[in-house]
Amino acid sequence: MKLTRLSPDEASRIAIATLRMDAESVDLGSREGVAASLRRAASFMCPTSPSRLIDAVLDAIRPVSACELGRDDVVDVLELLVASGDMLELRRDSGRSTRLLYLAPPSYIERVPGTYLLMGIRPFGAPLIEDELALSIDYENHTRVLKLDPSNARPRLATLGLQSLPKDRWVASPASEPPAELVGRYRARLDAAGQAGQLDGLSILDPSSSVRYYRGRWRSPAPSDADDFIARRPQAYGADLWCLLRLQAGVAQRLIELPVDDPLASGRDEAWRYQAAADALAGVPQLFRIRRGATPDAIFDFFSPLPGFTERYMQLVGLSLGKTPGALFSYRVPHSATGDVAAFLADMLWMAQEEETSGV
Repeated sequence: MKLTRLSPDEASRIAIATLRMDAESVDLGSREGVAASLRRAASFMCPTSPSRLIDAVLDAIRPVSACELGRDDVVDVLELLVASGDMLELRRDSGRSTRLLYLAPPSYIERVPGTYLLMGIRPFGAPLIEDELALSIDYENHTRVLKLDPSNARPRLATLGLQSLPKDRWVASPASEPPAELVGRYRARLDAAGQAGQLDGLSILDPSSSVRYYRGRWRSPAPSDADDFIARRPQAYGADLWCLLRLQAGVAQRLIELPVDDPLASGRDEAWRYQAAADALAGVPQLFRIRRGATPDAIFDFFSPLPGFTERYMQLVGLSLGKTPGALFSYRVPHSATGDVAAFLADMLWMAQEEETSGV
């Protein structure tokens, strides 16, 4: 057997071709490349923990990609894939509580007639769509979009083994409620929780820090901390667990693991909505910014992560732009939908709108 030495660039191009993407327009370390790599790795590894899947993709991409790919970059894309329905993150209790990723079934949702958002993963690297339609898939950041003649799209997609998801089911949201009620419900559960015991390696989200810099809000507990905090705690296997933690003089007193409202939800989704409520209750609501210009679309900039139901809503009405200058991430939204989107964010996450600026 003759071995051929490949350059990193050649290996990257082969990897992109294996992912059924165009090497001329997609880099392996781009958001599109990372998303496709996560889907392929998941097709062989699931059920698995998020951390193992992230490690596998980093080990595969870093040696052959020219991009400076960090672990947080892959974590961000994986969270988007879970939120958009490519994978399911479920709790498994077997002596210890762990969160595992499972493949979501091949599905689609109609954005507008003729435009279909694809989701789900087939096992063992099998393509979601195998016929000539596969060449028509548009990769938009972490999403896959297919445009078809709406007169025969549904039977054609059904023949390919994709099930239709109703819009109202896909974007199902929790009940709207005042922030004080949501925070009160969680804190009542915390009041009834048992003693936290000894906890090492905790990270807490500092409610006094700026809502404009999410990553900078995380820190270790301090001796002066005496309040309830969204926190993450490490476990021996799998990703860090999300929880609501009560500290007194910097020492853990009580703790509840998230999620608590919906066992099928992600712990981070409940954590992020709780924090949005707590920030609003404290008089410093989380922010979104709208940038308008001469184009048919406006740009919504966000500075904090969005719970999964909000991500799905944004994916339905707009296009994810990923990380943009001055924001954690952004979405492009038609001008005609900006009022509805702003009202949804204010109603469900109690967010405030920054002054609009031009320059889209």
